[in-house]
Amino acid sequence: MRYGVSGSGFGNHGSGGGLGDEWGARAARSRALAVLRVRGRALGAAVLPAAVAVVLYAGEVTGHFTGTGWTTARWIVTVLAVLVLLAAGAVALVVARARPAVTPTVELSETAAPDLHRLVRELADRLDVPAPSAIALTPDCDSWLEDRSHPAYGAAAVPAGTAPVLVIGSPFLWWMRVGELRAVLAPVVAGTGPASDPDIAAARRFVRGLDAAAAVPRDPGLGPLRGLGARGVGRVARLLLRACGSHPAEMERGVAVAGSERAQAVDHGARIVAQEQVGLAYAGWDRLLTRVALPAWRMGRWPARLDAGVVAALTELSRRDRLAEGFSSRLGDRPACDLLEEPGAVDEAASLLAARLFHGGPAEPGPDWAPVEWSRYPEEVVDRTWRADAARLHDVLDRLATAPVPGGPGDGAPEGPTLTRVLTHLTAAPGALDTGGIDSTTDTTGTLGTESTESTESTESTESTESTESTESTGGPEGPGPRDSAPPAGELPAVPLDLPAVPLEEDADDPYDDEDEARNPVADALAAALSAQVAREDAEREARLAATAGDRSGFTGPDGPWPLGPLLPPRTGRDLLADHVTALVCCAAVDTTGAVPGLDWLDGPALLVGGERAADLGPRVLALVEEGDPAPLRAWLSTTGVRPEKPVRLL
Repeated sequence: MRYGVSGSGFGNHGSGGGLGDEWGARAARSRALAVLRVRGRALGAAVLPAAVAVVLYAGEVTGHFTGTGWTTARWIVTVLAVLVLLAAGAVALVVARARPAVTPTVELSETAAPDLHRLVRELADRLDVPAPSAIALTPDCDSWLEDRSHPAYGAAAVPAGTAPVLVIGSPFLWWMRVGELRAVLAPVVAGTGPASDPDIAAARRFVRGLDAAAAVPRDPGLGPLRGLGARGVGRVARLLLRACGSHPAEMERGVAVAGSERAQAVDHGARIVAQEQVGLAYAGWDRLLTRVALPAWRMGRWPARLDAGVVAALTELSRRDRLAEGFSSRLGDRPACDLLEEPGAVDEAASLLAARLFHGGPAEPGPDWAPVEWSRYPEEVVDRTWRADAARLHDVLDRLATAPVPGGPGDGAPEGPTLTRVLTHLTAAPGALDTGGIDSTTDTTGTLGTESTESTESTESTESTESTESTESTGGPEGPGPRDSAPPAGELPAVPLDLPAVPLEEDADDPYDDEDEARNPVADALAAALSAQVAREDAEREARLAATAGDRSGFTGPDGPWPLGPLLPPRTGRDLLADHVTALVCCAAVDTTGAVPGLDWLDGPALLVGGERAADLGPRVLALVEEGDPAPLRAWLSTTGVRPEKPVRLL
């Protein structure tokens, strides 16, 4: 259970009201007693029928309750008491044995980080609180105390009754200096004092058990009978959680106030500066994961030095942003990662865990899941990503069986993987290209679930009023007519047939209105086919990962066991098309000019032309994709010397 004493949350901001540590501890204890009273009432309700049965039997023995009516009442109450006690025993057993939420971390033994353990123990001595029983790292910008006395933690479990485990965000160790880390951890470590209170500890165990029991009905593999019992236990657990109300949250708030006030005596001035570093580290870590790490994960590579990369990203941020000026000057002080014996090995383990948490990668490296160093990132990730996207784009064009514009270059002959081919396709008139059965007016900006109509209906829909034809083209998963035959060989359906239809509501907020959708219907048709291809590849990747899944039990996420926290929502069809066209342009620039792939620590993969990042390429590609206007992109190609007619090297 994660306690409410967070390194980037309430615990590090102080109490805000000037109330002392004694008040915070008393408030937390009073809330804990309120939670325990709920447990007591539930226990009393469970034994009440048995107590009534005992009274009835005692009345019979003493001669007060005699007669047929009292005998019948005794039997009814006895049966009811037995049933209630059995149900209460089952609920209590499930609550006691239910597997709580287990936070995946990298364990730091004392031999792996003796200086860090010594710093934490000295901090606990100064605060006059018990020292944490262990230290672990998490690939996140947060720190907290976690009770790991439950057997579900396996080898990482600690004996019951011991102090909680201190979980530290791994980016803090690399970005923060030793003094700043001590100031950040002070209010967190101070939380071990209230955690040792018997009432608070009992209340936390009770709430944690209820929370785990409420999730038992969602466990896979339950039979009909066990599933019925699990649903009953889940209802009781949720009822008790509702009865607890806000007491658990207020209890954690009181613990945070107590820890924060106690930590005021430790490096109070440094805490203000350190808190600024927490926010900065969070911003840099988020950009590093979404812009730099995610493209590598999609290519089957995982950066092995993410925490070292956040230092480079934040240093770059301090160079660009005047608000961050002066932060990089701290880098001359001793970094907190010096408290580790082998920072590189710890960084690699945290980086692999980050890939599992945020992308759902395998637990162990392999041929299709290899680490990559930052020096090799442009070659192994950026260049490979561009060429894979370019190959996918041309493969989709081939499978669509697109025909060149009559009378245009290459008419009647198959075209190679050139940028000219894509420019010609995206700037052609809607009726000039055979889209292989894909309706050019199909909505690809938000969902992937609508089937396209026949190619003849596609042509009619671009010539007639859209109000009637758009209703037919999005009528349902089977289209306007029965689908009694598979599509011809070589044709690519707009979407996979097994994807459910998710039609947009009439009043839904669409990032593109009807006028925007009609600007470049050829691009929309290509985006639909490209989205289907990417969806199929993602499904194949997930199937491979599921076949080689390791120890995934106990972890739940929106897309199955892993990832727990996906970084970005799925890209729309137009976003995918823009990314693929940009990749093709970058490949052409690398193959025909002196441009090279590079890495921008804040923006991810970058094209370096003459040693400078080509930051003006994105808007020109969007003009081509969204409006069918090639003029800005052709001007950029002419200025940089890119030859679009030359074939590019594909992956």
